[in-house]
Amino acid sequence: MSSTRLDQPAWGFGLATVSGEQTLEVWFPAGQLGLGTPTSTATENKVAEPALPGLRVVPVTVSIASLADAPADTADAYLRLHLLSHRIIRPHQANLDGVFGLLPNNAWTSAGVCPPERVDELRLIERAAGRHLAVYGVDKFPRMTDYVVPAGVRIADADRVRLGAHLSAGTTVMQKGFVNFNAGTLGTSMVEGSISAGVLVGEGADIGAGASIMGTLSGGGKEVISVGQRSLVGANAGIGISLGDDCVVEAGCYVTAGSKVTLVETGEVVKALTLSGASNVLFLRNSVTGAIEARPRTGTGIVLNAALHAND
Repeated sequence: MSSTRLDQPAWGFGLATVSGEQTLEVWFPAGQLGLGTPTSTATENKVAEPALPGLRVVPVTVSIASLADAPADTADAYLRLHLLSHRIIRPHQANLDGVFGLLPNNAWTSAGVCPPERVDELRLIERAAGRHLAVYGVDKFPRMTDYVVPAGVRIADADRVRLGAHLSAGTTVMQKGFVNFNAGTLGTSMVEGSISAGVLVGEGADIGAGASIMGTLSGGGKEVISVGQRSLVGANAGIGISLGDDCVVEAGCYVTAGSKVTLVETGEVVKALTLSGASNVLFLRNSVTGAIEARPRTGTGIVLNAALHAND
């Protein structure tokens, strides 16, 4: 299920918020970004200048020679995140090496982006105008929905989906669900748990409430974790290995790459890593011995409620 980095160009016409010489963030409107060479010309957008003195909004044109190359600057990094959330590319198709060093740590507020050290200054400006300033977060990554709202999805809590998440049509992210950048779903899916950076979730899969999937940022790991089609990671369960199609991880069972797993059919004890990517497997914890067991499953996996994912 992994994606190969695309050795092809990309482009975008955006609006950047700039403080001095530093770019704080960039928005690329729909239709103003894509792969290859530009298929349109930059649209003139009328925008109000930020309330905070010293900040300004400027048009930017970004051209990437190859998405396989590492991002060069803040605007380049923002274009790659937009390409992911607009579903123009899939997770792992763009090189995001060094992205944390290119994205400034911003305060994301009801009055727009703000350098963290200037929040009190902005708060005074907003109060003088009779407005309350809400600070939604202090982070390098903004909320996806402040920049991109993909068609056919439901997101119960927008704070829990970062720009750079890839959500396919039919995806439902419930209140406690979380989707990081360079990760997401490749089809209709239920997300009630955590999809960490780098993780791919297949068509018809269900990430249960409180479930956790180790990502490529966990402990510096490089292994791409994926969840196959029609597979279920049960409530409060977790995985550090990939699941193939039609698999189930029992609620509360956490399977890491180094977990010792008993193969019920043979009695053999193996590391869970040897089962990574296997299809039609049930992982559960023996309620008497406490051992993690793997049993073969037959037939198809879970079936999602179609009415819950008709997100038009």
